[in-house]
Amino acid sequence: MKSGQLASRAPAPGCSKSLDMEDSPLHPQSATRTSGKMDKPLISHHLVDSDGSLAEAPSEVPKVGILGSGDFARSLATRLVGSGFSVVVGSRNPKRMAGLFPSAAQLTFQEEAVGSPEVIFVAMFREHYSTLCGLSDQLSGKILVDVSNPTEQEHLQHHESNAEYLASLFPTCAVVKAFNVISAWTLQSGPRDGNRQVPICSDQPEAKRTVLEMVRAMGFTPVDMGSLASAREVEAMPLRLFPGWKVPALLALGLFIFFYAYNFVRDVLEPYVQEGKNKFYKLPVLVVNTTLPCVAYVLLSLVYLPGVLAAALQLRRSTKYQRFPDWLDHWLQHRKQMGLLSFFCAALHAVYSLCLPLRRSHRYELVNLAIKQVLTNKSHIWNEEEVWRMEIYLSLGVLALGMLSLLAVTSLPSIANSLNWREFSFVQSTLGFVALVLSTLHTLTYGWTRAFEESRYKFFLPPTFTLTLLVPCVIILAKGLFLLPCVSRRLTKIRRGWEKDGSVRFTLPVDHALAQKTSHV
Repeated sequence: MKSGQLASRAPAPGCSKSLDMEDSPLHPQSATRTSGKMDKPLISHHLVDSDGSLAEAPSEVPKVGILGSGDFARSLATRLVGSGFSVVVGSRNPKRMAGLFPSAAQLTFQEEAVGSPEVIFVAMFREHYSTLCGLSDQLSGKILVDVSNPTEQEHLQHHESNAEYLASLFPTCAVVKAFNVISAWTLQSGPRDGNRQVPICSDQPEAKRTVLEMVRAMGFTPVDMGSLASAREVEAMPLRLFPGWKVPALLALGLFIFFYAYNFVRDVLEPYVQEGKNKFYKLPVLVVNTTLPCVAYVLLSLVYLPGVLAAALQLRRSTKYQRFPDWLDHWLQHRKQMGLLSFFCAALHAVYSLCLPLRRSHRYELVNLAIKQVLTNKSHIWNEEEVWRMEIYLSLGVLALGMLSLLAVTSLPSIANSLNWREFSFVQSTLGFVALVLSTLHTLTYGWTRAFEESRYKFFLPPTFTLTLLVPCVIILAKGLFLLPCVSRRLTKIRRGWEKDGSVRFTLPVDHALAQKTSHV
């Protein structure tokens, strides 16, 4: 028996059946492996019927090889066949796996699969790469596309990427890193239902160009990441868990804990200590519902505060060509996430508010109020001021939530890509500021005269809404200051390239409004 046959048909020493050389499924979005799901095919028998035929495909169709028969290999074969390629799959047991692949795909042994294709996808785990060494002569001069991903532990343990390790085993091959950020589901269902971008890196320009063309033919968008040294960075992409959301999520959590504790002290602990009343039933709903709008309001104001600080820095420096401080730069980059979290908290607040009349405690309070009204012989209770305050308060809240919904929808890539820059800027900047103003009016209407009533100060702590008004009011006043002609014209000149005591000298167009519309630099 040939050494190549021995390497392809015999399992690697120490490997279990569920983690053998090519029958183990490879899912690029997962950072862990679970043996319980290894043997379950991702592709249904009804979606890809196969008669097990090994008939040769037409020679004029570009032929591509795949080493591996796991879930990712099956989805990859489906996408390649649908994109017009002739696919030959190398497996240790082709007869057993034939029913899971498209009928147009040729299933055979590994040493036969690597013979004619010039581009071969290596769809197996890193620890099985060495088992392909018996095929090194047949693989010489071919393009190997590594689609694997390490686990977090493997990524920290190994100093070289999977692709670099594969290249060291096969120095006569051109190794390309690609498709590791695309899931098996996206390959099966098409790029419309998943991420379209495919990062690609390689040390061989011709091999990289060949894979770039294949990516486009499959309906995806290739992204050139440079040499194979970038493969470690590309392999780290699927391991990241919401990297841009960590700071905003921790900020939102911190604000929630602070305001929840503050409201607990005022609304639950103070009545218990001062009057002996048990108000702990408020913790699950009422205290949470009082906390959520505070978090949403503060987060929304923090979305627009860095823009105010950036404008103030530009006015102070009289130039736009100096970098912002790192903390401000990172703050500006996290505005989208903070805005979405603000909308999330506001939506939860609306749902909680709708649930308030359903509480048993609310029903008891209504009954007690009715009995008290009967005992005091009062037939009519009506407070005109409170009625108007509540009507205006609810109306402003609905309008503010509607504006936040519009901001959240336009933050989606599919919607944002359909807008030009002026439309997107109008929604996110102008309508966003309108949402902040409506939220401020909503909060002021809720507070009304409570900030001036001594009974509202529990344990000498002011009402919660007064704490949330500080930052938004500063932003609104600063925005109003920037609208003054003397300040607005100077800021517009700076954003169009003017510098104090610099070499750039120009006058603004006569149409100042047109200059402002084109000054978003």
